[in-house]
Amino acid sequence: MLGGGPASWIGGMHRRAAELDGAWQLVAGVFSSHADRSRDAAAAMRLDPSRGYADIATLIAGERARDDGIDAVAIMSPNDTHYPYAVAALDAGLHVIGDKPVSTTAAEARDLAARAKANDRVFCVTHGYSAYPMTRYAKQLVADGAIGAVRLVQVEYIQNGQAKPIEQGPMTTSQQWKFDASRSGLALVFSAIGCHAQHLACNVIGQRIAAVSADVGALMPGRTVVDTMLANLRFESGARGQYTVTQAAAGGENDVRIRVYGERGLIDWSQRNSGYLQLNIEGENARTIGRGDVGLPAAIARLSRTPRGHPEGLLEAFANIYREAAEAIVAQRGGEAYAANYPTIEDAAHSMTFVEACIASHTAHGAWTPV
Repeated sequence: MLGGGPASWIGGMHRRAAELDGAWQLVAGVFSSHADRSRDAAAAMRLDPSRGYADIATLIAGERARDDGIDAVAIMSPNDTHYPYAVAALDAGLHVIGDKPVSTTAAEARDLAARAKANDRVFCVTHGYSAYPMTRYAKQLVADGAIGAVRLVQVEYIQNGQAKPIEQGPMTTSQQWKFDASRSGLALVFSAIGCHAQHLACNVIGQRIAAVSADVGALMPGRTVVDTMLANLRFESGARGQYTVTQAAAGGENDVRIRVYGERGLIDWSQRNSGYLQLNIEGENARTIGRGDVGLPAAIARLSRTPRGHPEGLLEAFANIYREAAEAIVAQRGGEAYAANYPTIEDAAHSMTFVEACIASHTAHGAWTPV
Protein backbone atom coordinates (compact mmCIF):
# COMPACT_ATOMS: atom_id res chain seq x y z
CA MET A 1 0.00 0.00 0.00
CA LEU A 2 1.14 3.51 -0.82
CA GLY A 3 -0.56 5.74 1.73
CA GLY A 4 -3.51 4.55 3.79
CA GLY A 5 -1.84 4.18 7.16
CA PRO A 6 -3.52 2.98 10.37
CA ALA A 7 -5.47 6.22 10.92
CA SER A 8 -6.70 6.51 7.31
CA TRP A 9 -10.39 5.80 6.68
CA ILE A 10 -9.86 4.96 3.03
CA GLY A 11 -6.79 2.90 3.93
CA GLY A 12 -8.90 0.79 6.25
CA MET A 13 -11.50 0.34 3.54
CA HIS A 14 -8.87 -0.87 1.08
CA ARG A 15 -7.23 -3.23 3.58
CA ARG A 16 -10.47 -4.89 4.63
CA ALA A 17 -11.76 -5.12 1.06
CA ALA A 18 -8.51 -6.58 -0.27
CA GLU A 19 -8.45 -9.34 2.32
CA LEU A 20 -12.18 -10.10 2.47
CA ASP A 21 -12.04 -12.96 -0.04
CA GLY A 22 -8.55 -14.19 0.79
CA ALA A 23 -7.23 -13.17 -2.61
CA TRP A 24 -4.75 -10.61 -1.31
CA GLN A 25 -2.48 -10.17 1.69
CA LEU A 26 -1.06 -6.80 2.72
CA VAL A 27 2.66 -7.29 3.43
CA ALA A 28 4.41 -3.96 2.81
CA GLY A 29 3.89 -0.28 2.14
CA VAL A 30 4.91 3.34 2.20
CA PHE A 31 2.87 4.71 5.07
CA SER A 32 4.88 7.89 5.72
CA SER A 33 7.72 9.82 4.09
CA HIS A 34 9.58 9.43 7.39
CA ALA A 35 11.24 6.02 7.65
CA ASP A 36 10.63 5.62 11.39
CA ARG A 37 6.94 6.56 11.09
CA SER A 38 6.44 4.17 8.20
CA ARG A 39 8.04 1.34 10.19
CA ASP A 40 5.84 2.19 13.19
CA ALA A 41 2.74 2.20 10.98
CA ALA A 42 3.67 -1.19 9.54
CA ALA A 43 4.09 -2.57 13.05
CA ALA A 44 0.73 -1.10 14.11
CA MET A 45 -0.91 -3.04 11.27
CA ARG A 46 0.90 -6.23 12.35
CA LEU A 47 3.29 -6.18 9.40
CA ASP A 48 7.02 -6.76 9.45
CA PRO A 49 8.33 -3.28 10.45
CA SER A 50 11.20 -3.63 7.97
CA ARG A 51 8.62 -3.64 5.18
CA GLY A 52 7.35 -0.19 6.12
CA TYR A 53 9.32 1.97 3.66
CA ALA A 54 9.85 5.74 3.40
CA ASP A 55 9.41 6.02 -0.37
CA ILE A 56 8.42 3.95 -3.38
CA ALA A 57 11.97 3.60 -4.74
CA THR A 58 13.08 2.02 -1.46
CA LEU A 59 10.00 -0.21 -1.43
CA ILE A 60 10.66 -1.45 -4.97
CA ALA A 61 14.32 -2.14 -4.23
CA GLY A 62 13.59 -3.82 -0.92
CA GLU A 63 10.83 -6.03 -2.29
CA ARG A 64 12.87 -7.05 -5.35
CA ALA A 65 15.50 -8.42 -2.99
CA ARG A 66 12.98 -10.76 -1.34
CA ASP A 67 11.84 -14.17 -2.51
CA ASP A 68 8.35 -13.25 -1.32
CA GLY A 69 8.28 -9.71 -2.74
CA ILE A 70 5.10 -7.89 -3.62
CA ASP A 71 3.00 -8.50 -6.76
CA ALA A 72 1.12 -5.18 -6.84
CA VAL A 73 0.71 -1.80 -5.22
CA ALA A 74 -2.53 -0.16 -4.10
CA ILE A 75 -2.30 3.64 -4.25
CA MET A 76 -4.32 5.85 -1.89
CA SER A 77 -1.86 8.64 -1.11
CA PRO A 78 -2.57 12.37 -1.82
CA ASN A 79 -3.79 13.00 -5.36
CA ASP A 80 -0.64 14.63 -6.72
CA THR A 81 1.38 11.47 -5.96
CA HIS A 82 -0.88 9.02 -7.81
CA TYR A 83 0.70 9.45 -11.23
CA PRO A 84 4.40 9.26 -10.24
CA TYR A 85 3.72 6.32 -7.91
CA ALA A 86 1.84 4.44 -10.65
CA VAL A 87 4.62 5.15 -13.18
CA ALA A 88 7.24 3.78 -10.79
CA ALA A 89 5.17 0.68 -10.06
CA LEU A 90 4.36 -0.11 -13.70
CA ASP A 91 7.96 0.43 -14.80
CA ALA A 92 9.04 -1.97 -12.05
CA GLY A 93 6.70 -4.64 -13.44
CA LEU A 94 4.09 -4.37 -10.69
CA HIS A 95 0.33 -4.47 -11.09
CA VAL A 96 -1.56 -1.40 -9.86
CA ILE A 97 -4.79 -0.88 -7.97
CA GLY A 98 -5.27 2.87 -8.02
CA ASP A 99 -7.58 5.05 -6.03
CA LYS A 100 -9.12 7.92 -7.93
CA PRO A 101 -8.07 10.19 -9.54
CA VAL A 102 -5.26 8.24 -11.15
CA SER A 103 -3.54 11.45 -12.23
CA THR A 104 -3.90 15.23 -12.32
CA THR A 105 -4.29 15.51 -16.11
CA ALA A 106 -5.79 13.51 -18.95
CA ALA A 107 -2.39 13.29 -20.64
CA GLU A 108 -0.94 11.61 -17.54
CA ALA A 109 -3.84 9.15 -17.41
CA ARG A 110 -3.34 8.25 -21.07
CA ASP A 111 0.34 7.74 -20.36
CA LEU A 112 -0.51 5.32 -17.55
CA ALA A 113 -2.82 3.40 -19.89
CA ALA A 114 -0.01 3.12 -22.43
CA ARG A 115 2.50 1.99 -19.79
CA ALA A 116 0.12 -0.63 -18.40
CA LYS A 117 -0.43 -2.01 -21.89
CA ALA A 118 3.27 -1.96 -22.78
CA ASN A 119 4.20 -3.76 -19.56
CA ASP A 120 1.19 -6.13 -19.76
CA ARG A 121 0.12 -5.18 -16.24
CA VAL A 122 -3.32 -5.08 -14.67
CA PHE A 123 -4.32 -1.53 -13.72
CA CYS A 124 -7.57 -1.48 -11.76
CA VAL A 125 -9.28 1.67 -10.46
CA THR A 126 -11.42 1.48 -7.31
CA HIS A 127 -14.74 2.91 -8.49
CA GLY A 128 -16.65 0.87 -5.93
CA TYR A 129 -20.12 2.10 -6.84
CA SER A 130 -19.91 0.29 -10.17
CA ALA A 131 -19.27 -3.02 -8.38
CA TYR A 132 -22.46 -3.27 -6.32
CA PRO A 133 -24.48 -6.32 -7.44
CA MET A 134 -27.41 -4.15 -8.47
CA THR A 135 -25.38 -1.59 -10.47
CA ARG A 136 -23.75 -4.49 -12.29
CA TYR A 137 -27.21 -5.92 -12.93
CA ALA A 138 -28.37 -2.52 -14.19
CA LYS A 139 -25.48 -2.62 -16.64
CA GLN A 140 -26.50 -6.07 -17.84
CA LEU A 141 -30.16 -5.09 -18.21
CA VAL A 142 -29.19 -2.12 -20.36
CA ALA A 143 -26.86 -4.28 -22.47
CA ASP A 144 -29.60 -6.89 -22.88
CA GLY A 145 -32.04 -4.27 -24.15
CA ALA A 146 -34.47 -4.56 -21.23
CA ILE A 147 -35.38 -0.86 -21.46
CA GLY A 148 -34.58 -0.40 -25.13
CA ALA A 149 -32.26 2.26 -26.49
CA VAL A 150 -31.05 4.66 -23.80
CA ARG A 151 -32.49 8.15 -24.13
CA LEU A 152 -31.74 9.92 -20.82
CA VAL A 153 -29.32 9.33 -17.94
CA GLN A 154 -29.48 11.20 -14.63
CA VAL A 155 -26.60 10.66 -12.21
CA GLU A 156 -25.83 12.45 -8.97
CA TYR A 157 -23.54 12.31 -5.97
CA ILE A 158 -24.47 14.71 -3.17
CA GLN A 159 -22.36 15.23 -0.03
CA ASN A 160 -22.29 17.71 2.85
CA GLY A 161 -18.64 17.42 3.93
CA GLN A 162 -17.76 20.89 2.65
CA ALA A 163 -21.04 22.62 3.49
CA LYS A 164 -19.17 24.71 6.07
CA PRO A 165 -16.17 27.04 5.49
CA ILE A 166 -13.63 24.43 6.57
CA GLU A 167 -10.72 26.31 5.04
CA GLN A 168 -11.32 29.29 7.32
CA GLY A 169 -10.41 27.31 10.44
CA PRO A 170 -7.77 24.82 11.55
CA MET A 171 -7.53 21.92 9.10
CA THR A 172 -6.28 18.37 9.35
CA THR A 173 -3.34 17.27 7.22
CA SER A 174 -5.78 15.59 4.83
CA GLN A 175 -7.91 18.72 4.54
CA GLN A 176 -4.84 20.87 3.93
CA TRP A 177 -3.78 19.05 0.78
CA LYS A 178 -7.34 18.67 -0.45
CA PHE A 179 -7.94 22.42 -0.25
CA ASP A 180 -4.68 23.07 -2.08
CA ALA A 181 -5.70 23.05 -5.75
CA SER A 182 -2.12 22.34 -6.82
CA ARG A 183 -2.29 19.02 -4.96
CA SER A 184 -5.94 17.93 -5.16
CA GLY A 185 -6.22 18.21 -8.95
CA LEU A 186 -8.25 20.00 -11.59
CA ALA A 187 -11.46 20.14 -9.55
CA LEU A 188 -11.59 19.00 -5.93
CA VAL A 189 -15.15 17.70 -6.08
CA PHE A 190 -14.43 15.69 -9.22
CA SER A 191 -11.30 14.16 -7.71
CA ALA A 192 -13.19 13.28 -4.53
CA ILE A 193 -16.60 12.06 -5.73
CA GLY A 194 -17.45 13.39 -9.19
CA CYS A 195 -15.37 10.83 -11.05
CA HIS A 196 -17.37 8.08 -9.31
CA ALA A 197 -20.64 9.48 -10.64
CA GLN A 198 -19.27 9.95 -14.15
CA HIS A 199 -17.82 6.43 -14.22
CA LEU A 200 -21.05 4.93 -12.88
CA ALA A 201 -23.09 6.55 -15.65
CA CYS A 202 -20.71 5.46 -18.40
CA ASN A 203 -20.32 1.97 -16.96
CA VAL A 204 -24.03 1.25 -16.57
CA ILE A 205 -25.01 2.32 -20.09
CA GLY A 206 -21.81 1.07 -21.74
CA GLN A 207 -21.07 4.39 -23.45
CA ARG A 208 -18.62 7.23 -23.13
CA ILE A 209 -19.54 10.89 -22.95
CA ALA A 210 -19.11 12.73 -26.25
CA ALA A 211 -19.78 16.34 -25.22
CA VAL A 212 -20.59 18.46 -22.16
CA SER A 213 -22.10 21.80 -21.24
CA ALA A 214 -20.93 22.47 -17.71
CA ASP A 215 -21.08 24.80 -14.72
CA VAL A 216 -18.03 24.33 -12.48
CA GLY A 217 -17.43 26.25 -9.27
CA ALA A 218 -18.20 26.56 -5.56
CA LEU A 219 -21.45 26.74 -3.61
CA MET A 220 -19.56 28.04 -0.56
CA PRO A 221 -19.05 31.81 -0.96
CA GLY A 222 -15.40 32.80 -1.20
CA ARG A 223 -14.15 29.27 -1.75
CA THR A 224 -11.25 28.97 -4.21
CA VAL A 225 -11.49 25.24 -4.90
CA VAL A 226 -14.30 23.56 -6.84
CA ASP A 227 -16.95 21.97 -4.61
CA THR A 228 -19.71 21.62 -7.23
CA MET A 229 -20.01 20.47 -10.85
CA LEU A 230 -23.22 20.51 -12.88
CA ALA A 231 -23.31 19.36 -16.48
CA ASN A 232 -25.58 18.45 -19.34
CA LEU A 233 -24.21 15.43 -21.19
CA ARG A 234 -24.41 13.95 -24.65
CA PHE A 235 -23.35 10.33 -24.95
CA GLU A 236 -21.89 8.55 -27.97
CA SER A 237 -25.30 7.28 -29.07
CA GLY A 238 -26.88 10.72 -28.85
CA ALA A 239 -28.55 10.00 -25.52
CA ARG A 240 -28.82 12.97 -23.19
CA GLY A 241 -27.68 13.15 -19.59
CA GLN A 242 -27.68 15.27 -16.45
CA TYR A 243 -24.75 15.20 -14.01
CA THR A 244 -24.90 16.71 -10.51
CA VAL A 245 -22.09 16.43 -7.96
CA THR A 246 -21.36 18.55 -4.90
CA GLN A 247 -19.67 18.24 -1.54
CA ALA A 248 -21.23 21.41 -0.20
CA ALA A 249 -24.93 20.52 0.09
CA ALA A 250 -25.99 20.78 3.74
CA GLY A 251 -27.91 17.66 4.70
CA GLY A 252 -26.49 15.54 1.88
CA GLU A 253 -25.15 12.18 2.97
CA ASN A 254 -23.28 10.29 0.26
CA ASP A 255 -26.40 10.30 -1.86
CA VAL A 256 -25.43 8.39 -5.00
CA ARG A 257 -28.19 7.74 -7.52
CA ILE A 258 -28.52 6.82 -11.18
CA ARG A 259 -31.63 6.70 -13.33
CA VAL A 260 -31.51 5.40 -16.89
CA TYR A 261 -34.53 6.03 -19.13
CA GLY A 262 -34.81 3.99 -22.29
CA GLU A 263 -37.39 3.84 -25.04
CA ARG A 264 -39.31 1.16 -23.07
CA GLY A 265 -38.78 2.07 -19.42
CA LEU A 266 -36.63 3.05 -16.45
CA ILE A 267 -33.84 1.56 -14.31
CA ASP A 268 -33.37 3.34 -10.98
CA TRP A 269 -30.68 2.64 -8.31
CA SER A 270 -29.78 4.51 -5.16
CA GLN A 271 -26.98 3.75 -2.71
CA ARG A 272 -29.43 4.53 0.08
CA ASN A 273 -31.16 1.26 -0.82
CA SER A 274 -28.25 -0.40 -2.58
CA GLY A 275 -29.50 -3.99 -2.43
CA TYR A 276 -32.47 -3.22 -4.68
CA LEU A 277 -33.03 -2.02 -8.23
CA GLN A 278 -36.22 -0.52 -9.59
CA LEU A 279 -37.26 -1.62 -13.08
CA ASN A 280 -40.30 0.09 -14.59
CA ILE A 281 -41.32 -1.04 -18.08
CA GLU A 282 -44.15 0.78 -19.84
CA GLY A 283 -47.33 -1.31 -19.76
CA GLU A 284 -46.00 -3.68 -17.06
CA ASN A 285 -46.12 -3.72 -13.28
CA ALA A 286 -43.20 -1.94 -11.65
CA ARG A 287 -40.60 -4.39 -10.30
CA THR A 288 -38.23 -4.16 -7.36
CA ILE A 289 -35.32 -6.56 -7.89
CA GLY A 290 -33.21 -7.60 -4.90
CA ARG A 291 -29.59 -8.73 -4.97
CA GLY A 292 -30.61 -12.02 -3.34
CA ASP A 293 -33.46 -12.81 -5.72
CA VAL A 294 -33.73 -16.29 -7.18
CA GLY A 295 -32.90 -16.35 -10.87
CA LEU A 296 -30.31 -13.60 -10.99
CA PRO A 297 -27.50 -14.35 -13.45
CA ALA A 298 -24.59 -16.20 -11.87
CA ALA A 299 -22.19 -13.35 -12.67
CA ILE A 300 -24.39 -11.04 -10.56
CA ALA A 301 -25.17 -13.48 -7.76
CA ARG A 302 -21.45 -14.10 -7.09
CA LEU A 303 -21.04 -10.45 -6.15
CA SER A 304 -23.13 -10.96 -3.00
CA ARG A 305 -21.84 -12.67 0.12
CA THR A 306 -24.85 -12.73 2.46
CA PRO A 307 -28.50 -13.76 1.97
CA ARG A 308 -31.12 -11.19 1.07
CA GLY A 309 -32.16 -9.15 4.08
CA HIS A 310 -28.63 -8.93 5.48
CA PRO A 311 -27.18 -5.58 4.42
CA GLU A 312 -24.09 -5.27 2.28
CA GLY A 313 -22.46 -2.06 1.11
CA LEU A 314 -19.40 -0.24 -0.11
CA LEU A 315 -16.89 -2.55 1.58
CA GLU A 316 -18.20 -5.56 -0.31
CA ALA A 317 -18.30 -3.57 -3.56
CA PHE A 318 -14.64 -2.62 -3.07
CA ALA A 319 -13.90 -6.27 -2.34
CA ASN A 320 -15.51 -7.27 -5.63
CA ILE A 321 -13.03 -5.04 -7.46
CA TYR A 322 -10.05 -6.43 -5.53
CA ARG A 323 -11.17 -10.00 -6.21
CA GLU A 324 -11.64 -9.32 -9.91
CA ALA A 325 -8.19 -7.74 -10.13
CA ALA A 326 -6.66 -10.79 -8.45
CA GLU A 327 -8.50 -13.13 -10.81
CA ALA A 328 -7.21 -11.15 -13.78
CA ILE A 329 -3.63 -11.38 -12.55
CA VAL A 330 -3.91 -15.13 -11.95
CA ALA A 331 -5.43 -15.63 -15.40
CA GLN A 332 -2.69 -13.57 -16.97
CA ARG A 333 -0.01 -15.66 -15.28
CA GLY A 334 -1.60 -18.78 -16.68
CA GLY A 335 -1.82 -17.35 -20.18
CA GLU A 336 -5.61 -17.40 -20.02
CA ALA A 337 -8.00 -14.83 -21.42
CA TYR A 338 -9.91 -12.73 -18.91
CA ALA A 339 -12.59 -10.07 -19.00
CA ALA A 340 -11.72 -6.84 -17.20
CA ASN A 341 -14.95 -6.42 -15.24
CA TYR A 342 -13.21 -4.02 -12.87
CA PRO A 343 -12.85 -0.31 -13.75
CA THR A 344 -9.81 0.05 -15.99
CA ILE A 345 -7.12 2.64 -16.51
CA GLU A 346 -8.73 3.40 -19.88
CA ASP A 347 -11.92 4.27 -17.97
CA ALA A 348 -9.87 6.59 -15.78
CA ALA A 349 -8.33 8.28 -18.81
CA HIS A 350 -11.86 9.03 -20.07
CA SER A 351 -12.72 10.46 -16.63
CA MET A 352 -9.81 12.89 -16.76
CA THR A 353 -10.69 13.89 -20.33
CA PHE A 354 -14.26 14.50 -19.14
CA VAL A 355 -13.27 16.84 -16.30
CA GLU A 356 -10.96 18.81 -18.59
CA ALA A 357 -13.85 19.23 -21.03
CA CYS A 358 -16.15 20.38 -18.20
CA ILE A 359 -13.65 23.04 -17.13
CA ALA A 360 -13.21 24.18 -20.74
CA SER A 361 -17.00 24.37 -21.15
CA HIS A 362 -17.39 26.43 -17.98
CA THR A 363 -14.65 28.81 -19.15
CA ALA A 364 -16.60 29.19 -22.39
CA HIS A 365 -19.77 30.09 -20.43
CA GLY A 366 -21.30 26.63 -20.72
CA ALA A 367 -20.66 26.12 -24.41
CA TRP A 368 -20.96 22.55 -25.64
CA THR A 369 -17.46 21.09 -25.57
CA PRO A 370 -16.32 17.75 -27.04
CA VAL A 371 -14.82 15.16 -24.68
